[in-house]
Amino acid sequence: MDKKTIRDIEVSGKRVLVRVDFNVPIKDGAVNDDTRMRAALPTLTYLLDHGAALVLMSHLGRPKGGPDPKYTMQPLVGHLSELLGRPVQFADDCVGPTAEAAAFALKPGAVLLLENTRFHPTEEKNDLELARQMARLGDIFVNDAFGSAHRAHSSTEGVARFLPAVAGFLMEKELAFLGKALDKPQRPFVAILGGAKISDKIGVIEALLTKVDALLIGGGMANTFLKAQGFDLADSLVEEGSVEMARGLIARAGSKLLLPVDVVIGDKFDPAAASQTMPVANIPAGWRVLDIGPASVALFKNALLPAKTVVWNGPMGVFEFPRFAVGTFAIAEVLAGLSAITIIGGGDSAAAVEQAGLADKMTHISTGGGASLEFLEGKQLPGVEALLDL
Repeated sequence: MDKKTIRDIEVSGKRVLVRVDFNVPIKDGAVNDDTRMRAALPTLTYLLDHGAALVLMSHLGRPKGGPDPKYTMQPLVGHLSELLGRPVQFADDCVGPTAEAAAFALKPGAVLLLENTRFHPTEEKNDLELARQMARLGDIFVNDAFGSAHRAHSSTEGVARFLPAVAGFLMEKELAFLGKALDKPQRPFVAILGGAKISDKIGVIEALLTKVDALLIGGGMANTFLKAQGFDLADSLVEEGSVEMARGLIARAGSKLLLPVDVVIGDKFDPAAASQTMPVANIPAGWRVLDIGPASVALFKNALLPAKTVVWNGPMGVFEFPRFAVGTFAIAEVLAGLSAITIIGGGDSAAAVEQAGLADKMTHISTGGGASLEFLEGKQLPGVEALLDL
């Protein structure tokens, strides 16, 4: 990585403004999954051990147009205090007099968590006046929120214009794993793409086709490719406007591209739907594809066994419904048994690996679904570009 990190700057006695990704699920007023919080701990612990005071900012959820008690950061305070083993203060805004008073009073070793950055509607517009006010709270800016690095917001890109800006360890780790996978992968290099829509991932597919030895496609997006091959998908999700593009990708990819050969279908989109397994050529009217079948799992497994690098983004089916999660979990099991670098590209595939109890068997699980997709596509990430070069 050609960007400076917290190792490259002096933080002792400084107030360090850290953009973390604490966009975590809250249930009954408590943190329901602290994976993203724990991912930030190496950075936060390093800064505290080196004499910094920390001012932490993050977004949470999608508040509409202003403050919303449903999306307050307040429930994270106690949990973060337990994770860090020290008190955590809270400011009820991320800029302005109360935030500044709390930040300016911090001593080395102290931690302040700011209120949700998205309580300011101009945050997502990368408002530079808002960014300037955020920058008043620190002497140095550290971006450790890879999951938001693909967005040019006030708290990710804007604030870096007003303070010396470097990467935290999580940001460094994400860029190192994803960067190496793309630039110098150990081969064979296999990518697995799933999820609902081909239109969301056309750029990724095109970019990966030039780099991988095999590309396996499942999930709802596989339906559009199967339709392009002439199969009747009955009531399945198909992006009609992308069928022609899928046909072109199939022609370009040749033998690199593997699609499901059998599927698990349901008579409705419902966890209690009746289900049956059949070849892709025989889907009856009124039914829809909701998972890949066992023959597809075997086909994909055969392609994965020799792999030395695997990148996976997107589930193989509607894994929120237990009956249609079998294919996704089977692929997770295959990856867990490989002697390979296995990179899970955030989002639903990360959730699936966690649910399968196989997270510790993967080399790296990305904290950013959208960011990892854009990185794989070869796009510049604004939150990364804004950091100081080495």
